[in-house]
Amino acid sequence: MPRELEGKVGLVTGGTSGIGRETAVLFAKAGAKVVVAGRREHEGQETVDLIRAASGECLFVRTDVSKAPEVEAMVQQAIERFGRLDVTFNNAGIEGAYAPIVRQSEEDFDTTINVNLKGVWLCLKYEIRQMLRQAGGGAIVNMASVFGLVGSAGTSAYSASKHGVIGLTKTAALENAKKGIRVNAVCPGFVETPMSDRTLRFPTAHKFAVSCHPMGRLGKPAEVAEAVLWMCSERASFMTGQVLGLDGGFLAGPSSPS
Repeated sequence: MPRELEGKVGLVTGGTSGIGRETAVLFAKAGAKVVVAGRREHEGQETVDLIRAASGECLFVRTDVSKAPEVEAMVQQAIERFGRLDVTFNNAGIEGAYAPIVRQSEEDFDTTINVNLKGVWLCLKYEIRQMLRQAGGGAIVNMASVFGLVGSAGTSAYSASKHGVIGLTKTAALENAKKGIRVNAVCPGFVETPMSDRTLRFPTAHKFAVSCHPMGRLGKPAEVAEAVLWMCSERASFMTGQVLGLDGGFLAGPSSPS
């Protein structure tokens, strides 16, 4: 594949599995030195091993993105090891509990917002701060969701967090457009990941999720990773403040009966 991130340093949060792992490996194959961040050390090391097997250079940093000191340290370790930060994918997130608003606990709401929304805000804060210090700017992609564009009964905290990520993305893009820093978001539908496996663990739930996608299937992590790579590359150099849907037609309208 083209080495379009040659000489650049990438950072992927939530790089321990699923879309994050796929993107971290793809960044490395495209020539980037990669910092993999996440809370699970064993899974993080598995991602590191995959990158090294592909002859990539990488570093794992254990990070809880909801905690400012850990996010600041994550960026600092990236700089100490590789000297700069060029492309980032703020992917870390959780699904939260599935419950109507009247039955959702305050604790679960706070946890979901802290990871999915505050975590992206903290990452943006420290990533942009570093990119402003260095020559060449940078490119950032935030993980949103189709549920950042529409509501979904039973997912109030998750949906609110992803709507918030889109607001953060547009604001950060406007604040930094003239400074050489691009900020965009990706909005996948249901993708075959450990998170969706948990959410769709019952056959009826899985069947319903598939039916919501006119293509008749769930997405694959590699399909999202390829889009993130493109958004971080020079091929998307005039793109900022945008939200890219990768949803198998989910948002186009109801799927026709087969």
